[in-house]
Amino acid sequence: MKQLLTFTIVASTISAGICLADDANWTGWLGPKRDGWVGHFKAPTTWPSKLKKQWQTEVGAGYGSPIVVGNRVFQHSRQGGEEVVRCVDLTTGDVAWKKSYPAPFKVGGGGEYHGKGPKSCPIYADGRVFTLSISGVLTAWKADTGKKLWSRDFENLFKSGHPNWGATTSPIVDGDRVVVHFGTDDEGTLMALNVRTGNEEWQQGHVGASYSSPLLVETNGVKQIVEWNHLFLSGIESETGKLLWKYSAPHVGTDQNMPTPTFHKGRILLGGENRGIQSIEPRRFGKSWGVKQLWHQRKVALDMSTAVMNGKYLYGMSHYGKGRLFCLDPNSGDIKWQGPGRLGSNVTFLSIPGHIVALTDSGEVQIVAATPDEYKKVASYQVAETATWAPPVLLEDSLLIKDTTSLIRWSLK
Repeated sequence: MKQLLTFTIVASTISAGICLADDANWTGWLGPKRDGWVGHFKAPTTWPSKLKKQWQTEVGAGYGSPIVVGNRVFQHSRQGGEEVVRCVDLTTGDVAWKKSYPAPFKVGGGGEYHGKGPKSCPIYADGRVFTLSISGVLTAWKADTGKKLWSRDFENLFKSGHPNWGATTSPIVDGDRVVVHFGTDDEGTLMALNVRTGNEEWQQGHVGASYSSPLLVETNGVKQIVEWNHLFLSGIESETGKLLWKYSAPHVGTDQNMPTPTFHKGRILLGGENRGIQSIEPRRFGKSWGVKQLWHQRKVALDMSTAVMNGKYLYGMSHYGKGRLFCLDPNSGDIKWQGPGRLGSNVTFLSIPGHIVALTDSGEVQIVAATPDEYKKVASYQVAETATWAPPVLLEDSLLIKDTTSLIRWSLK
């Protein structure tokens, strides 16, 4: 399960490639910094009473986020026995190019409801789109034409290329390296591959994969990948793959390691199914590292939903009470408020100045005031008639929503 934009599209698409401005991109899971922050969006004084559908395009099944670069939208999905990568015109919804490949997959027991994916969110970097299939195959595509550049499959190393319910971790790119945790629940490795060739640059560990996605952060003067795998939370030096620190946080029984951790002011907020939320602080002592737990509260817990920061507070959905929004003080772990129960099984969040944008799995978008005082729903919109597990994308004047099988653009005007 990656950041938004003032979507004044100063970028343009031309035959030679995609020209773009740095602030006009939504490049992956929860945006460029994987924090869900849409800093350039200006909330209207009065939110519209309803949204107008601009276009709807059939794209197939899957939970991957649409990503936006200039006037192009990239979507990874499944249709029948194939996975499909599409490039769609943002203005019209027309398909600019489409590539597909066979993707046989058997869903693990208990996961049939979620389908055959893909569940990983694609990522764009420097003219390339990277996708991770439900079976754990990483592929690089040329963004302007859809040409397949390279593909890597490590199933032969681990007997299978994915955990029980399929690969859901989203690749992350740092300069010339694309980083993914390959493998099963029982065995795997975090691996960095060259973005141009797909050749291995480093690998770290022999621990099984989880359903969480890594972060790229800088703390204590070191750029590092923060990753929650099957057994622990860890920090890995991005350039070399060296393990800097680790903190025990194993998958226990059926309690999966799923949400992406939240990084805030040098601390990591880690929430797990039935395990509450805790604050972890990596500390550097010369050449060595340590980790200190600052607090651990168990009143709210994260199942699949990733929480986001807005101002001084953390906002998320606890799976207790059959789904409840909450606001939490990251300094103390105190719960400031909880919303009504029975919200649903999952919520994906974006964070904008003054508000939280919450997309429920039932297709409702809630605009919630980002305040610690009380739960206050400012507006709500029904944006899909089918399930919505893929993260939304917020543009300057519209929303992109991926429902069960289609991609929809809603106008906010």
